[in-house]
Amino acid sequence: MVENSVQPDEFTFSSVLKACSRLRALGEGEQVHSHIVKCGFKSNGFVVNTLIHLYAVCGELEVARQVFDGLPERNVMAWNSMMAGYVKNERWSEVVELFQKMLGLGIGFDEVTLISVLTACGRVANLEMGEWIGEYVEANGLKGNIALVTSLVDIYAKCGLVDKARQIFDRMDKRDVVAWSAMISGYGQANRSREALDLFHDMQKANVDPNEVTMVSVLYSCGVLELWILKKKMKLTVTLGTALIDFYAKCGCVGDSIEVFNRMPSVNVFSWTALIQGLASNGQGKRALDYFKLMQEKNIKSNDVTFLAVLSACSHAGLVEEGRNLFVSMNKDFGIEPRIEHYGSMVDILGRAGLIEEAYQFIRNMPIQPNAVVWRTLLASCRATKNVEIGEEALQQIIRLETPHSGDYILLSNIYASAGRREEALRVRTQMKEKRVKKVAPGCSVIQLYS
Repeated sequence: MVENSVQPDEFTFSSVLKACSRLRALGEGEQVHSHIVKCGFKSNGFVVNTLIHLYAVCGELEVARQVFDGLPERNVMAWNSMMAGYVKNERWSEVVELFQKMLGLGIGFDEVTLISVLTACGRVANLEMGEWIGEYVEANGLKGNIALVTSLVDIYAKCGLVDKARQIFDRMDKRDVVAWSAMISGYGQANRSREALDLFHDMQKANVDPNEVTMVSVLYSCGVLELWILKKKMKLTVTLGTALIDFYAKCGCVGDSIEVFNRMPSVNVFSWTALIQGLASNGQGKRALDYFKLMQEKNIKSNDVTFLAVLSACSHAGLVEEGRNLFVSMNKDFGIEPRIEHYGSMVDILGRAGLIEEAYQFIRNMPIQPNAVVWRTLLASCRATKNVEIGEEALQQIIRLETPHSGDYILLSNIYASAGRREEALRVRTQMKEKRVKKVAPGCSVIQLYS
């Protein structure tokens, strides 16, 4: 472009500078800076904001500040770019000082500004500034901004006001992984490990996938909890050990569950069952069955809950034949009469394996009345195999047994759609509107299984 004597404009320079930022190409960026000066764009806010970002990304904060200070007029984007540079380089005090200067000059700020300032306030424990921003957020109706409210949760937690942070967290309409991680980390930093792990369990139930920050906080809390037990020299009784096994498993720390199990001086059927269920629910179905076999070798008598756990393991691992054999064995070899939950687990095993016809006949041959949960499990399984007929029958049975919720209709609509029957899919959606069936709250599971 330069060789062909084509004059660049502000968009050209901004695009090239963004590319330099991504590549950390400081030398090339400096050359572009020279062209900006020569072409008369050194006072163009659009271009200069990108230039500040480049120098900040490359760690040249003093140069970035010189560019910033050299602007004849600085809009909020310029201030935000400079603050973002300080944040990226962990120059927290400069962020707060720059914001205070901004306030002193009467320059308006936006939500992006506040997020940077709150992040810095959390690092330097500037609670006074954080509380001022909290009041501003409340007064100006900014609580719908997830990133901003998460920053409030973070600063209160870092400043030791964990309960205040939790109040704000609980009032959030939506929570992403960053919000969950901030609150879990806050509990961990306050050595409130039990609450950190409880919240992580809630996060799993809300189907929010953890990130690296979450897992670091969780693992730290697991270690603190373990150290507390050791410090207090508490005896690892069957009751305490089983509770820890269950607790760690629900938090995804299966390795810790196994370690506790192996350290217990004595275990009972509840300890074995907790471990088997923990392995099953964390996707380690085959390993869960290995422990079940070991349990039999140790002559520990299984109970009905144990069989729910092993059937769940079979379901998650796709072990259909093992599931069939265990279901028969529980009554034949162990004298345990299957409950409705066991039948539901068996339907889930067959359904996940795509054996819809067999699952349907299994329900029809049940010696006890199948409930809505059993039929809903079958309904959920019909989508993968596009089995419209059995899906329709399952929904009719649910309607007969209880008032169906939105998830039931949505499941059938999706089955129609997967089978290419768009008109029927739309008809089901229309029926939902006509019957005024309200959708369940976002994030709630509409399929209840016995695992």
